[in-house]
Amino acid sequence: MYRRAIAIDEQASGPEHTGLATKLNNLAEIYRKQGKYVEAEPLYRRAIAIGEKTLGPEHPDLAIRLNNLAVLYNEQGKYEEAEPLYLRAIAIGEKISGPEHPDLAIRLNNLANLYSDQGKYEEAESLYLRAIEINEKVFGPTHHNTILFRENYAELLRQWKKGEGG
Repeated sequence: MYRRAIAIDEQASGPEHTGLATKLNNLAEIYRKQGKYVEAEPLYRRAIAIGEKTLGPEHPDLAIRLNNLAVLYNEQGKYEEAEPLYLRAIAIGEKISGPEHPDLAIRLNNLANLYSDQGKYEEAESLYLRAIEINEKVFGPTHHNTILFRENYAELLRQWKKGEGG
């Protein structure tokens, strides 16, 4: 259905329409969740390129797409490619939505996951704690993301302790 909608959008609105970028990103998300990374990556890249051109370099939708591509790279162990995308998505979110937006908490958690996967525990810890703080302030301690961020932080502490021989 998405492929058909994309084809219709391209024909009706042109190859650089913002609605097309959203559909490309959504189809890429489906492919990523199915493990079809080769199919997902060019769709994310195209959605990002369209967004940069049509929405500008600091639009919240662009931050979502950057984060999504970073998640794809992180899942593939392509940490060097993922990190700058996360950092850019975080910078856009802080500038546009402010330092306490729940979307920012998600991106901080994602970057913390990347650092944790790399054994960069100190960098990960501060990001997890900030993500938890933001989410608790906005949604409270029982929100599913707050719980997820706490679980990720607890796993980080277990790995950190294990790495120190403990």
